[in-house]
Amino acid sequence: MSAAPKHAPTMAKMSFADKIGPWLPMLLVPAIMVLGLASIPSMSSWLTLTVSGLAMGMMIFIMASGMTLVFGLMDVINFGHGVFISVGAFVGVSVLMVLASMTEAPSLVLNLLAVLLAIIAAAIATGGLGWAFEKVIVKPVYGAHLKQILVTMGGLIVVEQLIVVLWGPEEIYILRPQALQGAITFAGAALEKYRLVAVAVGLVLFLGMRYVLRSTKIGLIVRAGVENGEMVEALGYRLRLVFVGVFVAGSALAGLGGVMWGLYQEVITAHMGQQMMILIFIVVIIGGLGSVEGCFIGALLVGLLQNYIAFIEPKAALISNIALMVAILMWRPQGMIPVVKAK
Repeated sequence: MSAAPKHAPTMAKMSFADKIGPWLPMLLVPAIMVLGLASIPSMSSWLTLTVSGLAMGMMIFIMASGMTLVFGLMDVINFGHGVFISVGAFVGVSVLMVLASMTEAPSLVLNLLAVLLAIIAAAIATGGLGWAFEKVIVKPVYGAHLKQILVTMGGLIVVEQLIVVLWGPEEIYILRPQALQGAITFAGAALEKYRLVAVAVGLVLFLGMRYVLRSTKIGLIVRAGVENGEMVEALGYRLRLVFVGVFVAGSALAGLGGVMWGLYQEVITAHMGQQMMILIFIVVIIGGLGSVEGCFIGALLVGLLQNYIAFIEPKAALISNIALMVAILMWRPQGMIPVVKAK
């Protein structure tokens, strides 16, 4: 029997750090939850904060997931991404106001149907706006990062002012649908119904995006485009159309997230998307550009950490997310699950 080649890699020769390294980012979320449990004296308080943090993280993920693909695939720094959140929120809330008879009914089915219709309307509106935004503002500045920052920020300001013209400058306060108001009691903890719905929606969207990216042809093209766009074009695929499709899908996801975030806060403003951009950039950076899984883990970390720290030491909550980003980047400068591009 011939001996194995000396250069053949074996698990026995791999260090422990090499074996568990790829899995470490996935362990961060449960690790943060365990640390939160150890730091918060009340089990009921910990459970309430955990559900709130997961809900917040899921909504941040929905808003940031489109941007991480646009950033990773198209190499576009879109500072105007926040405007799709604001437009989505205003369109969605306008639809909910029209469907007041459904949202005020004590029927969970009717309430969820009204929210679904609002989300669809917001996604269509922001998807169309994203198409125009890419064609008019982003397309002329591909490859020029400084110009991208300037023109997309200018686009954000213009669209925000259009929101003020169409809906007025005042904040709009809203009520959640009847069946989604209030909380349920579990193990002594008050769990808001809407936050549980947000967790479920975010998880479904993550699994759906992961399936599309990993198990469909279009997902394969997108992932290949992130890693080596020149090779994809050499194989005959029109990567330009993929770029536009990803930008439109990312804008639609931001609009969807805007509706959910507006219902979460129960108030919407023209500048709400711009205010969310700091958290979105943190999530995109620490997750790894172009990585949906990294974006998902990063969003959950941000949501959980902010809720735990705000409860334990409110003043420290202001810097908790920046501290998290610094710690992650010192550990993994390219993000937790980076997409490695071919050189």
